[in-house]
Amino acid sequence: MSVKIRRIGNSNALTVPSNIKPMAQEFDVFQGRDGMIVYVPKKYQNPFHDEAFIESHDLSQDEEFGGKLIGKEIPKD
Repeated sequence: MSVKIRRIGNSNALTVPSNIKPMAQEFDVFQGRDGMIVYVPKKYQNPFHDEAFIESHDLSQDEEFGGKLIGKEIPKD
């Protein structure tokens, strides 16, 4: 599926195909270095800043070689 950019007044517009049902009415838009255009729902909340999400999930991780992360790893010189 692809869409084309259309010129509307002084703006460019991308249409949303009818088989995509948007879950929001307002979006933030970003363009990456590679030209990728990303639309993010305006009401999106970062789950890692949500206290209820943090309390309901186990966010602990094990190192690949074993043991818990402690956040004070000392780099070897």
